[in-house]
Amino acid sequence: MIINNLLGASGISAASMSQLQNTQAGTTPSEATASFADFLKKAVESVASQEQNSHAVTDQFLVGKADVSDVMIASTKAELSLEMTAQVRNKVVEAYQEVMRMQM
Repeated sequence: MIINNLLGASGISAASMSQLQNTQAGTTPSEATASFADFLKKAVESVASQEQNSHAVTDQFLVGKADVSDVMIASTKAELSLEMTAQVRNKVVEAYQEVMRMQM
């Protein structure tokens, strides 16, 4: 439930998550990489969109067209999206380092 809330706040839909999870076992590594790359690209674009929305709401607040609560909600969504992206990046780097430490 928490992951669904975070994904919703970051703009990533459950459908795109299920699409990523439902990749067939017969896919080639390059197809799986492309699918994962597309998923990450959409996630990063969503974070950028959240940030732009936060700036737009802040600008509306400055001219008196938005409430403080709208500004706080937009900035919190953008902050959570960025934090989640940073944590995913950290996990990917950790996984890469673990793979590099493997002995063949």
